[in-house]
Amino acid sequence: MPESENRLDGLNRQNAIKMLAARALSISATAENVPSPCVSLCRMDTGSSLCEGCFRTLDEIRDWGRSDDAAKQVMWTRISERLRQAHPALGLA
Repeated sequence: MPESENRLDGLNRQNAIKMLAARALSISATAENVPSPCVSLCRMDTGSSLCEGCFRTLDEIRDWGRSDDAAKQVMWTRISERLRQAHPALGLA
């Protein structure tokens, strides 16, 4: 992959992570119609087995559509924790 594409890919991932972190902070107030964490950066990290864009596992991605709002909230809690561990500078509480 050319260097310019690597740089663009890195910027897209940084922007996606920032967007996901902002959404994670606001989700706790959402009781109904919990939004998907998908940020359209769909690629699995072989080391962590998490999507590089939304920090979900394949099982979580598969189960999202048939999960109720309570289960989706649990997934968002897991995503927030994963973001905190991977990117402490984001300041997620």
